[in-house]
Formats: sequence, structure tokens, C-alpha cells
Amino acid sequence: MASDKGGVDIEIEQNDIDKIVEGELAAKENALADDNLMKRKPKKVHRQNSKESVVASGFVHGPRSWKNSRRSRNGYGRGLPKKGGAGGKGVWGLPGSELLETYEDVNDPNFDNENLNNGDIELKAVVPEVSDEEIKKKVEPIILEYFENGDTHEAILSIEEQIPVDRRDALVEQLIEIAMDHKPSHREMTSVLISDLFPHVVNENDISKAFENLLANLNDLILDIPDAPTVLGNFVARAIADDCIPPKFIQRTREKSDNKDFQEALIRADTLLSMKHGLVRLHNVWGVGGALRPVKALTRQMSLLLQEFISSSDIVEASRCLRLLEVPHFHHELVYEAIVMALEANSAPKEEALCNLLKAFADSILITPDQMERGFLRVFDDLPDISMDVPLAYIILDRFVDRCHNAGFLTENIIKKLPARGRKRFVSEGDQHFIKNYKINH
Repeated sequence: MASDKGGVDIEIEQNDIDKIVEGELAAKENALADDNLMKRKPKKVHRQNSKESVVASGFVHGPRSWKNSRRSRNGYGRGLPKKGGAGGKGVWGLPGSELLETYEDVNDPNFDNENLNNGDIELKAVVPEVSDEEIKKKVEPIILEYFENGDTHEAILSIEEQIPVDRRDALVEQLIEIAMDHKPSHREMTSVLISDLFPHVVNENDISKAFENLLANLNDLILDIPDAPTVLGNFVARAIADDCIPPKFIQRTREKSDNKDFQEALIRADTLLSMKHGLVRLHNVWGVGGALRPVKALTRQMSLLLQEFISSSDIVEASRCLRLLEVPHFHHELVYEAIVMALEANSAPKEEALCNLLKAFADSILITPDQMERGFLRVFDDLPDISMDVPLAYIILDRFVDRCHNAGFLTENIIKKLPARGRKRFVSEGDQHFIKNYKINH
């Protein structure tokens, strides 16, 4: 019994121990599970709004479908813009979308809902009007640069970019007014530019209106340009010859004013057009500029310049005529012609006048020392041929060079290269005596 009792007692105790162990293990597992639940953050389920098709269909995907979803888990999104930049945090939307949307601020004190809805308000683009002073500031650099390079294509591009279409008449007016204050070669370039501008950049009305404004302002232009009526008449005739304005422009405009200068300019244009072969001659109304002129023509004009100076002794006018030729590289020809004229004249007053003219040109640097020296050396080289027509050429040249050297504008290089007359047999001993007396008296 005892043993039996003892055995029974042992069995009961073992079972109790097993139950107790199992209970403790279960309690530990429950405690661990509770701890894990406390530590784990609850998942926030992102619900779709009522506008989405999922709720409209009445079916909501389960958590397994959310696992593979590419949507943000926190419900706020990543803050990145959508494709094309149409959304996202801190973005302005799709580029250009502000032009397509109509934004109305009801809190704006100027907001008027009735006028906007009724269409009573019409919005138009306002282009500020450009004044004549602004046009002049834009045109002057363009035309001055064109005078330097002569590139009409570049000038046309600058004009199209900077001058509005509705102010092209003021453009033509400024072009002509600037050219009137420059040399004939620049006026020729301006006529060519106006011809190239027509009809793509400026039209007939623009050119006609520009000439009408210039004719009306002739009284003011004469203050700065005394020959303004003649110059403007040349521009009008040249524009008609280039088919920029019709010939009837002269008759139509002549009736608008009885002003003397106004009528003089139009009469000048009408006279040029009425000449025989007038339209052909008008292509050279400003003359051929500078180096484009033939050498014979330049030589003849310089000879006429010197002859006119001998008659008038007007150094200022001679200087102006020489500048108008625009051939500074050919001024040695004027020096050559002046020395030859002095040799042929064989007159002390003419030698003095020509010496004063060359001195004035040298002092004003109208003729450079290089051109002056070159002109004298050319005479020295041609002296044997010149002496065939002027027997006393060596003596007269020696006297003229001394006179110029005393005036102070000849270099020592010219004096050193002065040719000496070779030994020549006289017909009689009296010839040498006469020559010496001639040199002393003169």
C-alpha cells in the first residue's frame, strides 16, 4: 500500500508539474506576443476616395494586393512631380498650364463677376509707342556702322530687329537726314540702302511720308546744311530712278506748299529727271566715290582744282574740293601736278601761290609727309622728260624747292635727292651768262 500509495503520489505530482510547466510556457508565449504587438506600429490602410473606380465598383482589394502596390505606404505620397511636371509637392504644375487656366480671385477688390461672365471686358496687347528721339538713337549707330563696312545685309537685319514696322517712315527720314550731313560717297551708300530696303522692309508709303516730312522741315535743315534743297532734290530724284516712289510724287507734293526752299528741292528733282537719259545718269548723281574713279578722271579734277586756285587764291575752297575727292592715297598726284604747273608757268607769283597751297595742305595734314615726298620724287624722276618741254626745268625746280624748304614743310630727304643738272655744252658763252642773270633776278 505504502509502495502503492507512494507510487500514486509520485504520479500525481509529475502530472501537476507538467501542467505547471505547460502553463508557464504558454504564459511566456502570450507575453512575447503581446510585447511584439506593442512594439509593432499599426499599418495605416490607404483608402481610396469615392471618385476612384475601385470604390465605385464596390470591391476593395485585400492586404495582399496592397503588398504589391506601388503607392506610398504612408498615405501622403513621396512629394515628387508627376510625369510632365503636372503635380507634386512644391511644384507649379505643367509648364504653360497657367496660360490655359482662367484664374479669378474673388477677394480682389476689382473683381467683377458679371462683366467677366458677360464678356464685356476685352483684353488687348498694348505696344508702347516709340518716339522720334528713340528712333534716332537706334538708327544712328546702324547707319554709322554701315558707312564703315558698307554691308547692306547686316544693316537690314539690324533695322528689322530694332525698328517697329509702324515707324519705318521715321527710319527712312533719319537715314536721309544723317546722310545729308556726310560726304557724297555716304549719300550714295544711303541711296543704295534705301533701294535694298524696298519693298520688303519699307514700302512706298514709308518713303513718300519720309520725303514729305523732310520737305516740310527744310527751313530747319538749311541752318546746318546750306545746300539742303539741292541735296534733298537729288535724293528724291534718285528714289524715283530706283523705282522706290512713283514719278507723280513730285507733282502731287508740289501743290502742298508754296515755300521757296520746298519748291526748289522739287524743281531740282524734276530737272534731273527731265534731262536726256536722266534716269541712267541719276545712278551717278552723287558721283563715283573715292578709289572707284578712274585715274585719268582724278588727275583731271586735281588739275582743275589747281587752275581754280591760281585764279581765286582760295585755300579753304581748294581744301574742301580735295577732301571731296576722298582719295588720300592719291594726293601725291596733286603735289606732282602742282610742281609741274610751277615749272611750266615760270612765274614767281604762281610759284609763291602754289608753295603757299602745299604748305597749307601740309600744315593741316591734308597731305601727309609721305604723300608730299612721293610727289616731289616723282617729279625728280620725270625731270629729264619734263626738261624737253621746259628747257629751264632744272633751274626753276631748284628755285621752287628752295622756296618750299624755306617755308618749312620739306624734309631733308627731299633736299638730298634733288637732281643736279648734268654738264651741257652751250651754243655760246653768253647763254650761261643769261641763265645766271635769270636765276638771280627771279
